[in-house]
Formats: sequence, C-alpha cells, structure tokens
Amino acid sequence: MAKNHLIGLLLSTEEDWPSAFEALIREFSPTISYGGEDHTFSTERITYEPFDLRAVPRHSIVIERLSHWYSLPREWLKKIALMNDVYLLNNPFTFQAMEKHAAYCALLRLGLKVPETWMIPHRLPPEDERFPETSRRYNLPFDLREVAEKIGYPLFMKPFDGGAWVGVTKVSNPEELMARYAESGPRLMHLQKAVDFDVFARSLSIGAETMVVRFEPDRPMFDRYQVSHGFLEPQIGAEVVTIGRLVNAYFRWEFNSCETLVADSEVFPIDYANASPDLAITSLHYYFPWAIRTLAKWCIFCTVTGRRMRLHQDVARYNELADRPDLSYEEKLAGYRGLTEEYFETERYEEFCAEYLPEIDEAMVRFISSPAFDAILVETVIATFPPHEHERFIAHYRGLLGAWVMDQS
Repeated sequence: MAKNHLIGLLLSTEEDWPSAFEALIREFSPTISYGGEDHTFSTERITYEPFDLRAVPRHSIVIERLSHWYSLPREWLKKIALMNDVYLLNNPFTFQAMEKHAAYCALLRLGLKVPETWMIPHRLPPEDERFPETSRRYNLPFDLREVAEKIGYPLFMKPFDGGAWVGVTKVSNPEELMARYAESGPRLMHLQKAVDFDVFARSLSIGAETMVVRFEPDRPMFDRYQVSHGFLEPQIGAEVVTIGRLVNAYFRWEFNSCETLVADSEVFPIDYANASPDLAITSLHYYFPWAIRTLAKWCIFCTVTGRRMRLHQDVARYNELADRPDLSYEEKLAGYRGLTEEYFETERYEEFCAEYLPEIDEAMVRFISSPAFDAILVETVIATFPPHEHERFIAHYRGLLGAWVMDQS
C-alpha cells in the first residue's frame, strides 16, 4: 500500500510557478520505495477559513508564500508546526521575528562583511497615547546629517523589514538624505553604506542546493537576472554560496534568496531576509526550471525520508566559531559551511536524489518543452505586460527557456 504525501501550496496571487510545480509533480509522478513503503505525491492549494486548533491536517509539507503579510495563514502554520509536525518551507516563527535588521545583526555577529549600517528612529512616531511622554523622557535629539557623515556618502536608506526593494533609495548628499527621510513616514529605516561593486550576485537557495545568478538591479525587472555562466571566480562563488546557506541554516529557512556585492574580491552581504523569494517566470526565466525542479526534489526528499523540521535555532554553535580568535575569516567560513551541510543533510540529500530521482532532470526538460508549459508562459506574459508588448515578451521568454532546454542537452 502506498503512502501519499500531500504537498500544500499556501499562495498569494502568483499563478505561474504553482502551475508549473503542480504539473511537474503530476507528470513526473514518481513512486518511491523507501523504508519498506511505497511513497507517492500530490499537491493541493490551501484555502483560508476558520480552523479547529485540534484538527489534524492532511499535508506532509507546506510551501508557504504569504504568512509575512497575512496573519490568518501564519497562525495556521504555527498550529500545524507546533501540534502536528508538518514540515514547512519556511519556519513561520523565525520569519516573523527575524526581519532584515535581525539578519544584519546575526551576520555581523558571525563576522561577515556587512557594510556599515545604522538604524534611525521613525520620521513619524507610532500612534500611541503613551509616546509623547515616553519620547519627552527618553528620546534623545539627534542630527541625521551627522549620522550620515559618519557612514559616508553615497549610502542607502532602507526599511528595516519588507522586501521587493520597496522604500529603498540611494542618497548622495545631505539634501537627498533629508528629503528621503521625510518621505519614509512611519517606517523604521536603516542607513547603509553603499558599496562600489564589481558584481551583484543574487543566490536562490532551496534546501541543500543554491543557484547564484548575476543580477543587474538598475535594469527593468524582466532583465535583471542575467544569463551568465562562470561570472564569479570559484573561490568567490563558493563564498557567496556559503553565505546564502549560512543565513538559511542559522534562521531555519529552506527557501530564501540572498544578495551579495563583490568588490575587489571581497563579498559583502547586503540583503538576505527574503524567505518568500521571487519565483516568477518573468523574473527568473532561464533559471526558472532549476527552481521548480529543486523545489520538487527537496519536498520529495523531506517527506520520504521523514526529515523533521527544526523550529528552534542553535545559534551557540555558530557563535562559538565566530568567537574563536585562532581562526581566520576563511577558516570560519569553512566551519560555517560544515554546519550548513550538517543541517541540510547535503550528502544524504545528494545520495537520495541520485538513487531515487535520477529521471527528474529529463522530466523537467520534457515539461519545459511541452505545450502545457508554453500555455503557462503565454498566460503569465499576458497577465504581466500590456497588450502591445505581449508578442515581444512571449518570444523573449520562449527564447530564454528554449536556450535552457538546449543547454541541458
């Protein structure tokens, strides 16, 4: 008798990657004999409704995409994690608490090269009747220009949380500083030193795998991910991968993107609390098949092997490495890499995929080459771009995905 693993998709408005993921699971449809049982897989899109805290969910694993802004599904995720041991991508407890500010602090604590960063008070105070008296007693006056001078221009003003580059502005002088601060309103902001970089690398990590892509932030969204192979020296590439996986293992995230700047052979992490990363075809294009295939592989591995989700962080082990004066930066990175491979069971995962999922790569190529995927692609372009650009972008993305298929061959 087969044991079916139901993969739940907790979604917002996206349609492209969920449709592709569902189709791959359906068409690939593996039956895996492991641990004396046959394992099969299916998917379901989760709806949001009242729930009994004692109800037992049917899902083995849930991929979630909206708990960072919608509290009802977030509380359901906490319930099924605490009470039912459902595996979650990602951990709702650390994702709720560990925003960009906490991520900066963690990596600074571990000795990584985060650019000079300051937090500054809200431009507009919280709406609370206690605030005026609290502020009168304890809020010290400050000169924002003086803080910026200590950091040095140019710099970036960035929200302490959030994502998708919302509220991020470059500041080149005191006049721009004051104007951008006035516009920030009630949002709590950071000031961060700009890095004159050679390469902007964005790494997408799913479980034990990472794809590093050359990123051009000043281009339109459809053209930011550049199809470029070997754009980082091997040692630099390994460091970028290690940082991305370190963030994930540290915070217990398994589906996250990390932004790093490379300047004069040094790697500077600048944004890495993105635990609901961009998966759109129109963004990832050439790299989209890798993301969907890897997401399927990780879900299958976790459910079949009975991997348990870890809700708690084990920061002491990382801090012990960080505090060792006898280790160089490179030796600490190697130590962090070892901890991440232990957490993600990298060797076990690779052996599992080689033995039980040897055909998934070919299945992904067949799917991307199919009329079914082309229909998803066309629907996505029509939903994303104005009518006069449909023909252009359909051809654009067909070309990029076609190039991926040829490269796999």
